[in-house]
Amino acid sequence: MAANYAAGLFGKGRGESFRVKAPFYAALGMIFFLWDLFSAKLAIMPLPFYPGPVQICQEAVADWDLLLKSAAHSFRLFALGFLSGMILGIVTGILIAWYPKWNYWLFPVIRVIGIIPAVALIPIAMGIFPSSLMVGVFLITMCLWFPVAFMTKNGINNINKAYFETAQTLGANERYLIFRVAIPGAMPSIFIGVSTGLALSFATLVVSEMVGAKAGLGWYLNWAKGWSVYSKVYASIVVMGVEFAAILKLIGIIQSRILRWQKGLVK
Repeated sequence: MAANYAAGLFGKGRGESFRVKAPFYAALGMIFFLWDLFSAKLAIMPLPFYPGPVQICQEAVADWDLLLKSAAHSFRLFALGFLSGMILGIVTGILIAWYPKWNYWLFPVIRVIGIIPAVALIPIAMGIFPSSLMVGVFLITMCLWFPVAFMTKNGINNINKAYFETAQTLGANERYLIFRVAIPGAMPSIFIGVSTGLALSFATLVVSEMVGAKAGLGWYLNWAKGWSVYSKVYASIVVMGVEFAAILKLIGIIQSRILRWQKGLVK
């Protein structure tokens, strides 16, 4: 009844959306209520390790400036690593899919390097690169390189050969075949590779900022933990969740834009 009344305050579309999500919002509210009850009120979850949601919100508001700067630094690091990994992965995937010699020499190397967790390369990266920013960019690049390259190769190999033959019959050269047939045709597979590498990239981003970095959400979390201010730790985790959700949403919008031709074909 309350959900229907609240839904009526909005437009028809938003009202229906609120009505569908009302049980989720109610469950979320109950979780916050129990969290506050067991931590701040009854102390069943001992402080300071489990601060209540009110304490976390107060800490986030008080430290908002530093949290915002840390989130901006993390976003810059992720954006640089993401773009580098995407470009390197797509180029590598094209080379090993299109040219047999590249596939012969490079694909075995990718298969070996791809199964190594990026965080295991931190000691090597710190010895090669002069700054923590470059170390983070390198690690995120490695997270995306293997899945994007592998899926680009598979996407190109799975394109119907008739498309290439038809384009060649109409006078298409190699450059046209790669940029107008191969890459567009492999885009669904490329985004699967991106989705595979994203979760690893987020985890690697936080770990890389905990090692030698002087800014970023990972650094902030490690700094707050060092001072045992766990309300700040939880505040940084909340900001991480919001930022990473926004990044996923942005990538989803880009994917929907690029693959809009799939609407009605793929469910």
